[in-house]
Amino acid sequence: MTAEFPNTKTVYGPVPSWRFGESLGIDPIFHRSTCSFNCIYCQLGNIEKVTTEIKEYVSTSRVVADFKEILGQKKKIDVITYSGSGEPTLASNLGEIVISLKELAPEIPQFILTNATELKNPLVQKNLQHMDKVILKLDAGDEKTFNLVNRPAEGVTLKRVVEGIRSFRENFKGSVEVQTMFMPIINSHEISSFAQILKEINPDFVQLNTPKRAYPLSWHRENRGNHLAVHNHKVRNLRVISKKEAIKIQIKLEELSGLNFYSVYRS
Repeated sequence: MTAEFPNTKTVYGPVPSWRFGESLGIDPIFHRSTCSFNCIYCQLGNIEKVTTEIKEYVSTSRVVADFKEILGQKKKIDVITYSGSGEPTLASNLGEIVISLKELAPEIPQFILTNATELKNPLVQKNLQHMDKVILKLDAGDEKTFNLVNRPAEGVTLKRVVEGIRSFRENFKGSVEVQTMFMPIINSHEISSFAQILKEINPDFVQLNTPKRAYPLSWHRENRGNHLAVHNHKVRNLRVISKKEAIKIQIKLEELSGLNFYSVYRS
């Protein structure tokens, strides 16, 4: 365990983010890595529990107490970001946590990083209504690549994800962005089909990313938000697309979708 990423709190950081500045992480899952995806590039490594079960994983009171402790330290916080030990929308009390933290720090915007697998669920939609920004993970343009890269829980398909996003966008008033993690396996056909899905979703922005963080070979909670690549355990570095390839992909996607992009290589 490193000093920079203590293992004992549901609130961690703030950590530097190339997208958002000083980002304070909120982890409504916490006890073990739990997600409806098991992505091949996940900064948490192999997910311990791959599931779509929505329940209370950690109490709202515990998150609030941890948050108050951080506020008392007077650290610079540009944004509150829900992510942590897995898929945050699996937490049934997520909406309660969001409202509680807004009451304590109304001036700090609240964002969430979600894989969008549960966005069709009315409870999840309700839980997200007070978010300032919802950032949706979308890495594939077809089911084959979706299964290869995201390794979803049983019953989760790319079609289900896209339908859920469309349903969610009907009522959500905040900002919506798509975060995509491009891997070296992406080909020209994939880019075209991916652009069509993006066009259909019509987000405010698309974040083009590539897996610059190593893949841990064992579960360590301190990998939440570990942008500094500080490890005291075994990791595996992943193949990434080059800056030249990333710019080429971005230009092509912009042409095909007509959307606004920003890239980790151009940050």
